[in-house]
Amino acid sequence: MTLEINGIKKKFDEQYAVNGISLKVEKGKMFGMLGANGAGKTTTFRMILGLLDPTEGSALWDGERMSYQRTRLVGYLPEERGLFPKLTVKEQLIYLMKLKGMKTPEIVKEMRIWLDRFQVPEYENKKLEELSKGNQQKIQFMASILHRPELLILDEPFSGLDPVNSDMLKKAVLDLQRQGTTIVFSSHQMSNVEEMCEDLIMLKRGRPVLQGNLREIKRSYGMKRISIRADYELDFLETIQGVLSFEKGRDGGLLHVENEEVGETIFHTLAEKGFVRKFEIEEPTLHDIFIDKVGGETDE
Repeated sequence: MTLEINGIKKKFDEQYAVNGISLKVEKGKMFGMLGANGAGKTTTFRMILGLLDPTEGSALWDGERMSYQRTRLVGYLPEERGLFPKLTVKEQLIYLMKLKGMKTPEIVKEMRIWLDRFQVPEYENKKLEELSKGNQQKIQFMASILHRPELLILDEPFSGLDPVNSDMLKKAVLDLQRQGTTIVFSSHQMSNVEEMCEDLIMLKRGRPVLQGNLREIKRSYGMKRISIRADYELDFLETIQGVLSFEKGRDGGLLHVENEEVGETIFHTLAEKGFVRKFEIEEPTLHDIFIDKVGGETDE
């Protein structure tokens, strides 16, 4: 079973929200979709789900378009949360999971397993409006996975969560992947994508600007980071050709340079000036690459 997107486009009036995305996600893989607000992530997800028809191209799961008849195969956590604040957790999960074809006893059993896992068993009969934002997010997540979907789409799943709840949700997502669920998620928290995803696509105004295996992207990306500690001022490094930026620290700094050759020049320059406590060339972080490719646009 594979998710395949082939040259998909979506036009609203005269403007393309998505313009030429193609990708393939194999069963059991974790795939990241990155981009600033308005980059086309949510529109792409809605076309995968069959909620929007593409202007051109196709989005297929296991060779077929998603439809209402196949809704039990997919789970979706939208960025804009959509649960009923006046219903209890139990009431709304039973209602939503019946739409996926589950029976009440099975729903209640699965719900209690997940409530225990998320350390909130006492919330079963509480109304959603009585819960904190973080705990509402847990319930929304449960609504996307209780029916054990083959394909899980998560739109900004960690947005607004504190570190404890974020780690709890992250572990749940990774466990689902290990059990064979195919997962596509978007996040503006680059560390989560870097930690969890093998492959990714980066969008800017509806177009892909970077795509592929994360490890290979980082290894082949020209820009490098150099972490330096020295017993003298390093401001002069900013003037060296090929230095993209310099972040001054208490006893050193962090340089972004165009390539390793620039790093070699800097190393020899420092060696002539005196003792260097630390000189380490690192691959760029996903955050560095995002800023470079997207041009400083950021998610809120």
